[in-house]
Amino acid sequence: MLHAVFTLSLVVLGCAVALAQPASSARPAVPAAGQRVVLITGSTDGLGREVARRLAAQGAHVIVHGRNAERGNAVVAEIAASGQGSARFYQADFASLADVRRLAADVRRDYTRLDVLVNNAGVITRERVVTADGVETQFAVNYLSGYVLTYSLLPLLEKGQAARVVNVSSLAASPLDFSDVMLERGYSSGRAYGQSKLAQVMFTIDLAQELKGKGIVVQALHPATYMDTNMVRSGGGTPRTTVDEGAAAVMNAIATTAAPSGTYFVGQKASSPPHAQATDADARRQLRELSRKLTGLP
Repeated sequence: MLHAVFTLSLVVLGCAVALAQPASSARPAVPAAGQRVVLITGSTDGLGREVARRLAAQGAHVIVHGRNAERGNAVVAEIAASGQGSARFYQADFASLADVRRLAADVRRDYTRLDVLVNNAGVITRERVVTADGVETQFAVNYLSGYVLTYSLLPLLEKGQAARVVNVSSLAASPLDFSDVMLERGYSSGRAYGQSKLAQVMFTIDLAQELKGKGIVVQALHPATYMDTNMVRSGGGTPRTTVDEGAAAVMNAIATTAAPSGTYFVGQKASSPPHAQATDADARRQLRELSRKLTGLP
């Protein structure tokens, strides 16, 4: 009788332990020596997901990021099943600067270097929404999150192999009104999106100058117009181009050595910035000061 009770207790204990374990006991993938390490934000869907697939097919270790763990783990599983490259998923909501900082801290904890950072995460909101940090959502997610993440990961990028930062921007540029960047007066979804994307280009130009001589190339691009993605459709747009076309442009920005750091691409061709404000040194200074104020970065 005692033996039966003891056995039953072990079974119950075993079940409790099993329930406490993660769904998968597999250890997270780690990069092999010499394997290229790439972080792509917003890579659980659309353009980011396709770029993740292509880089993994080239043998890279891909750090997949997104808000949805189910979709993120599906990308990792797909890459693992392909037998090419490797991947690991990190969850973070870029509408929260605390989440961005946590992601950066987790990556610094788990990796000794970063070779490529693709700031691809983005949103389109039809109505004006302010984040918990008090920032208009499109400005926060499309621009400010990448600003914080990039600076937070510079120590790893400085140890990277031919390191590169690629900011996925857009031709849809709207000049920033520094008296109302949060668009409290007369909100327009298109204007909010456009100023967040122009801010990315302005940041690219400044960062390229700041990192000159450190071996880190910084590029920005408009990948394609109205790609067939969930973000475009949910924002009310009608797709005109394919994700394949956009992914090819991002891969070019990652790989090309034919253009200097700080270049803006339209598709795969180097181009002038999408608005004159990007080349205005005083406007870029105002954006730097605003970005430091909003993030607390020095």
